[in-house]
Amino acid sequence: MKLVIDLRLIHNSGIGTYIKNVIPLIISGFGEVLVLGDPVIIKKFEWSKKLEIIPFRYKVYSFKEQLMLPVYIPKCDVFWTPHFNAPLLPIKATKRMVTIHDVNHLSNPAYFSYIKRLWAKVLYKNAVKRSDTICTVSKFSKSEILKFFTVDPHKINVVYCGVDQNFVKNVMVDSGLELPTNYFLFVGNVKPHKNLITLLKAYNQLTTEIKEKYKLVVLGRKEGFITQETAIFRYIEDNNLSKNIYFTGYVSDNLVSDVYKNATLFIFPSLYEGFGLPLLEAMSCGVPVLSSDMASLIEVGGEAVVYFNPKEANDLKENIVQLLDNQELRIKCVEKGFEQIKKFSWQRSADKHIIVLNNLYE
Repeated sequence: MKLVIDLRLIHNSGIGTYIKNVIPLIISGFGEVLVLGDPVIIKKFEWSKKLEIIPFRYKVYSFKEQLMLPVYIPKCDVFWTPHFNAPLLPIKATKRMVTIHDVNHLSNPAYFSYIKRLWAKVLYKNAVKRSDTICTVSKFSKSEILKFFTVDPHKINVVYCGVDQNFVKNVMVDSGLELPTNYFLFVGNVKPHKNLITLLKAYNQLTTEIKEKYKLVVLGRKEGFITQETAIFRYIEDNNLSKNIYFTGYVSDNLVSDVYKNATLFIFPSLYEGFGLPLLEAMSCGVPVLSSDMASLIEVGGEAVVYFNPKEANDLKENIVQLLDNQELRIKCVEKGFEQIKKFSWQRSADKHIIVLNNLYE
């Protein structure tokens, strides 16, 4: 089989993690693998030596991308788009596969501008209609796709993400990161559906003693969301929380586990997730997890997580206090977390991808 894959999102936080872990595990299973993307970025990975790289630097979601994809995609058996920006125009591929991680633009239209919603709807509809098979990352996401589109359920394959079994070992002795001694950890960019505002409100309700001892670390980018998330930074300022909140900004992959493993609690208040990789990452680092009970998160967290209503700051606050006061519960969460992550592996995910791809070829 001649397989062509779009790798332009390899450095994105969620989808990038998916790409970086699945691709090296599947490429040896196919006769010829070509990828689209920036050679400078892709060549940083040792496994890229097994691939032929087609230079393709057009911006994801752009009109130029859609015009140029048919030009750059060579004749092949399967073209795989690991996101919903599948080609709108005819391409020289016998079969198409797409991975749709979630349908956030459709489920939460208020988070996006009219133009972004409209364009996303066009791309989603095209990806579902034109692809011969669809992969998605949870039963929840499959149900969401079926809610918005008329499509044969058998065309949609649930392929869970995983967690690198060596994730917690990827630690540098001198990371250079200036972190508090004790802290609660939030992972995610400052986007509306990540729901950082509820965590801030819950944190602000904690006693002065707790806030003095435990700071709040936000692992992720805070730039670029001024129009939608001004309320978050205003809330921090109005409640004099600046001295308690630490924004790390971008952190390289080899340092991320260091931030996780030193956290007292991991808190994930997201309102909408196709999967929720940070839950598994926190569990693998032996950190007790508090998570929203919405979307796919119970599916991923199982019984290893303490859940809360992400729309109720007081509920989250009470659960934080409960975990801090109950060492036995924290230990139980950690132990169950180590068991839960055994259900998810990138090798298992890669094997399922190979099966789906081979079924296309038969």
